[in-house]
Amino acid sequence: MARAPRRPRIYFSFRSPYSWLAFHDLSTGRPDVVDAAEWRPFWEPDAHSEKLLTEAGGRFPYTPMSREKHLYMLGDVRRLAAHRGLAVTWPQDVAPWWEASHLAYVVAAAQGRGLAFIDRVHRARWQENLDISDRGTVGRLAAEVGVDPGAAEHAADDEHIRAEGVRALLDIHRDDVFGVPFFMHRRQKFWGIDRLADFLAVVGEGAESDAPAPPPSVSIAAHDARSSDLGHAGGCG
Repeated sequence: MARAPRRPRIYFSFRSPYSWLAFHDLSTGRPDVVDAAEWRPFWEPDAHSEKLLTEAGGRFPYTPMSREKHLYMLGDVRRLAAHRGLAVTWPQDVAPWWEASHLAYVVAAAQGRGLAFIDRVHRARWQENLDISDRGTVGRLAAEVGVDPGAAEHAADDEHIRAEGVRALLDIHRDDVFGVPFFMHRRQKFWGIDRLADFLAVVGEGAESDAPAPPPSVSIAAHDARSSDLGHAGGCG
């Protein structure tokens, strides 16, 4: 059974443009929620992390994303970014390796610079077209926000950080998270940037009700690559 965190919990992924936009909206409009929330990384594990996750009794939700959904997202994200006065640069990922950036986030969070790292990596990927699967790039980004660049660059080689990463992946499994951005407060869950206002309303009222939130609408079948996205409500994997 999924846990019900007392603090707001937000699952994000550097892979997801909707996570970038949600972080932007919260940072500019509700910095109090940004500071109050638990920020939890969501990423597709590599073979090593997946083996450790399976051994720990967890699994990561995979489902194929269609070409049609991918093409829809291109236009949708461009439209949403323009509405916010942002220009999006689509990254050209040849062989993305999500451990590089998400395990580096584990390092940044431990050093008290997690939010600054999230902001910097989002901008690097979605506005500067930098390869966040490259260790050297991740190390340079970490240094820019006051994180030990060596620790960030080599996070995936550190078994302690790998173990922390597995615990984060287990949270995804236990909280029944299937896409990002994903917002939780107590027993209520909201998927996608389209549900951000509803999440903020619950946080604002103290979330006294333990009634589960209604499921998000699914309007378009979820790119030929492995993905965690099950549909579209302003969210993806």
